[in-house]
Amino acid sequence: MSIKPEEISSLIKQQIENFESDVQVQDVGTVIRVGDGIALAHGLENVMAGELLEFSNGVMGMAQNLEENNIGIIILGPYRDIREGDEVKRTGRIMEVPVGEELLGRVVNSLGQPIDGLGPINTTKSRPIESPAPGVMARKSVHEPLQTGIKSIDSMVPIGRGQRELIIGDRQTGKTSIAIDTILNQADQDMICIYVAIGQKESTVAGVVETLRQKGALDYTIVVSASASEPAPMLFLSAYAGVTMGEEFMYNGKHVLVIYDDLSKQAAAYRELSLLLRRPPGREAFPGDVFYLHSRLLERAAKLNDDLGGGSITALPFIETQAGDVSAYIPTNVISITDGQIFLQSNLFHSGVRPAVNPGLSVSRVGGSAQIKAMKKVAGTLRLDLAAYRELEAFSQFGSDLDKATQSKLNRGQRTVEILKQDLHKPLTVDKQVVILYALTKGFLDDIPVGDVLRFESELFTFIEHNKKEIFEHIRTTGALPEDADLVAAIQEFKKGFSVSK
Repeated sequence: MSIKPEEISSLIKQQIENFESDVQVQDVGTVIRVGDGIALAHGLENVMAGELLEFSNGVMGMAQNLEENNIGIIILGPYRDIREGDEVKRTGRIMEVPVGEELLGRVVNSLGQPIDGLGPINTTKSRPIESPAPGVMARKSVHEPLQTGIKSIDSMVPIGRGQRELIIGDRQTGKTSIAIDTILNQADQDMICIYVAIGQKESTVAGVVETLRQKGALDYTIVVSASASEPAPMLFLSAYAGVTMGEEFMYNGKHVLVIYDDLSKQAAAYRELSLLLRRPPGREAFPGDVFYLHSRLLERAAKLNDDLGGGSITALPFIETQAGDVSAYIPTNVISITDGQIFLQSNLFHSGVRPAVNPGLSVSRVGGSAQIKAMKKVAGTLRLDLAAYRELEAFSQFGSDLDKATQSKLNRGQRTVEILKQDLHKPLTVDKQVVILYALTKGFLDDIPVGDVLRFESELFTFIEHNKKEIFEHIRTTGALPEDADLVAAIQEFKKGFSVSK
């Protein structure tokens, strides 16, 4: 079979006409050093700060240091398979995490990938983990209370929606318990909760998740876990992943509570990264921008104005102190960024006062704006009463002859301390808190033995629930106290039938 030359030329012309060039240009670099979750790469001239990069084995990294001859990359995953000479290529995407309703009820890592064994999360949206905080004009002053269900906090150091309230104390003083109780109390409060566990043991996180599941709170909660066994980059990113997931809800007009447990470990992970990236160390070997690390995170908590939907993110950052030293570098940094702090004292905790809130060192810079009218009225003198009691308690140890006024202040103080104690995972609704604090401040508990005070409280709630339900209803719906006569009559009627234990 012979082929004519003109047929060959027409075939070649046809091929040339139909030729489609599908050339892809990729910016590729070479790994020149790797170890401890950090890689240095040569090349990648046009890479952006914070850009996602992909190593040849599929592990992702994030560009941190952009230097003249190389770039520093933090590796987001197992780094033992990455070798010198491996290829690393740009993705063109800034570091982002999946967001949306689909994440509710799930446990995810710092990259938003599920780690609870319940299958993939089918989200359609994602957001960059670094985004600017809302500006001054986008915000509204904090005015709605965020009820924690903890008497000592809601009465003396109230938290408002959109506030940043630091929880600070030594290890093993009940910081995480406050977080869990606050999440449990949001059940009917139209609040989405995000719990970020940074550098915790995996068994501890599993315990928290199980508690939330049993109490039905996991349905409105996202747990972001970067456990102690994970590389430092994952611990560093986890807090930003948590607030990014929250921002999606906030900008859709919803209310979000984000708990960072705890930022001391995030700062330590960032210090580790910075030293490995050869950044110059500063005070306590932290890098110079460690303040900015936390300020750009916590400034993203806000109460948005009505034009932007009125959503909010409330941040509860945790900081662990060493032997109660609040003047260390990281504690002072975070105190200056937040709108107040709740200080948990270890000697109070060990003496059985739980939650161990120290009312002298705790403060809320939002104050009464984050309380309902009824609470403001009954809790007004509580902090002063407690402070006076602590002073007198120390003084009375030296002398036995006390005048009547001093004795009555001591008696009231003992009952105040007792009333502010609360069992684990038993948050109280605000109407119940108001009633028991009213009974306390009006002197109805002065003649009740200290050992019977908490029993008096629970039996009083049961009595009002069954016989005077309208009192709770009134506080819940109006936010104000019912008529004094009604409250006094109800408490007196209950008191007649209350039996003091022998």
